[in-house]
Amino acid sequence: MHWNDSKNFISKLTSRKLRNAASVYSSYRYSSFTRNTQIRGLPISLSIEPTTSCNLRCPECPSGLRSFTRPTGMMPMDVYEKTILELSPTLMYLILYFQGEPYLHPEFFQMISLASGNDIYTATSTNGHYLNGENAKTTVSSGLDRLIISVDGTTQETYENYRIGGNLEKVLEGARQVVSWKKQMQSPTPHLVFQFLVVKQNEHQLSELQQIAKDIGIDQVTFKTAQIYNYKNGSDLIPTQDRYARYRQLGNGKWELKNDLEDRCWKMWHSSVVTWDGKIVPCCFDKDAKHQLGSMTNNTFEDIWNGVEYNNFRRSLFQSRKSIDICQNCTEGTKIFA
Repeated sequence: MHWNDSKNFISKLTSRKLRNAASVYSSYRYSSFTRNTQIRGLPISLSIEPTTSCNLRCPECPSGLRSFTRPTGMMPMDVYEKTILELSPTLMYLILYFQGEPYLHPEFFQMISLASGNDIYTATSTNGHYLNGENAKTTVSSGLDRLIISVDGTTQETYENYRIGGNLEKVLEGARQVVSWKKQMQSPTPHLVFQFLVVKQNEHQLSELQQIAKDIGIDQVTFKTAQIYNYKNGSDLIPTQDRYARYRQLGNGKWELKNDLEDRCWKMWHSSVVTWDGKIVPCCFDKDAKHQLGSMTNNTFEDIWNGVEYNNFRRSLFQSRKSIDICQNCTEGTKIFA
């Protein structure tokens, strides 16, 4: 985090949140050492999925491909409110995004305001096509702490190679309007991030994006490695710059994940995901919600978090993480606060 963003995050912390974080961390360390699953406390961070709907057709995204094996829909506000009100005393970080375009949810700004009003650091990730004048203004006034805008190219040609159906200038103009409203309202938030998904077709434009971001007044630029579903035979999307590739090529021409997948995962102790219909899944790699651990429609989050199914899943990580389907393309989980 940048300094002003860090100060904002720290300002939302309480002694109860810090005690909860200490409990979560200590139980993870104990479990990793003993291989005996123990969970204390509630998640530090949470992803909530406002919707699975999306306006674009990105080639490595289930929303874009319209390839979900689960229903598409919008999260009911009662499910959202129940989740936020239960977890707000201990939750440090909320990201209103999992799959889909969050700005399509008709009550998206109410979602932000409820979380912000309960002193939760709140972020979202968007493809930026709905940051028009009124939405840009409301984004700033809603209390959103961090806005991540996907900008995967500096020309329309490279941008639409991945963001199929997208319009780069519309996204950049939306970003300019958010910056303008921040200035007019003298608001330090949201912290604005341009996220650049590095693929072979745009990897030559990294420095160009940094200059564009600087010219607009964006606070931060991040470069993200691309997840490829069928990576073993290679892909035209895998960049040639090794530092931005999740995969490496073997001598036989096949590809493998760089991550060694140790038999443990910090994410299973500090975070969780709630789908639009209230299902709890272990992490953001479970895009089709295959590993449903409970539902907010008929349980409390705490009961699910401490339940048999969740702990059985945590225990399975210690046995063989490589055998779990959603872990087989994962680049996260072995580092704490990476």
